[in-house]
Amino acid sequence: MNQARVKRVRDLVDGVLLLDKPVGFSSNDALIKAKRVLNAKKAGHTGTLDPFATGLLPLCFGEATKFSQDLLEADKTYETTVHLGQTTDTGDTEGEVVETREVNVTLEQIHAVLEKFRGPIAQVPPMYSALKRDGKPLYEYARAGITLEREARNVIIHQLELVSYEAPFLKLTVTCSKGTYIRVLGQDIGEALGCGAHLNALRRTQVGALTTEHMITLDELVAHEAPLSLLSPVDALLSSFPAVQLNAELAKRFLNGQRLALGKEAVAVPAEQGRVRVYLDDKLLGTAHLGDYSILAPERLIAFVAQ
Repeated sequence: MNQARVKRVRDLVDGVLLLDKPVGFSSNDALIKAKRVLNAKKAGHTGTLDPFATGLLPLCFGEATKFSQDLLEADKTYETTVHLGQTTDTGDTEGEVVETREVNVTLEQIHAVLEKFRGPIAQVPPMYSALKRDGKPLYEYARAGITLEREARNVIIHQLELVSYEAPFLKLTVTCSKGTYIRVLGQDIGEALGCGAHLNALRRTQVGALTTEHMITLDELVAHEAPLSLLSPVDALLSSFPAVQLNAELAKRFLNGQRLALGKEAVAVPAEQGRVRVYLDDKLLGTAHLGDYSILAPERLIAFVAQ
């Protein structure tokens, strides 16, 4: 008789891990490995990096998963190397070369082309992407040799700077809005230069207010004697929001989902309206919207604080 498998008991782990994703791992593969090391019950990531890409992948555990959407919406910064003169079917090094052209461009031409890609631009999403059509990701169609029409999407390139150029490699830094495909940006720059291009390397260095300062590798996580100590607190995801401090009575009402008219009872209230993070002393209670007449409307609440 087969013995029943014993289900592994996972821990309630809350916090944020700033992972330096290695080459060759999908974002989900990296998440699964980190979740296993931390023995965490609940986890999620904040936007995918392609397997060939490296760099900052914030992983959320427990209560932090409630705020992961904020990072999905955030601006992001990348370092990338564009290989001019060679196009691939995926737009990066993982694809098959489909065309090779001569590279004969000057720095003056490069600067002129880069200027055209700063600010609001339209991008056609690549076929090798996770966007879905009729419930199936586009990359499945692409692998079957099928190309579908895709509508252009509006994105914003906040910053696009030339780091160096040693033909055929063009190194750039890019800060962009959500939904930007750096692969497509590299391809479009190559086409504008008349020689085509694909991405040779891609590294993410910033997501919202999060940077590489406290980033760790998977190897460091696995080898650490106390991996839970490597987690940043949940409110690391919310550092760009102004803070509201409540007293105990207002905090209790806030955790019950009540809208509050903040007066003298509140310990500290920012002058500006909009999204805020809410505290009782040093404990994060959740996020809220601060509106007219200092009305505080709860959004997402931290469950463990109320227990």
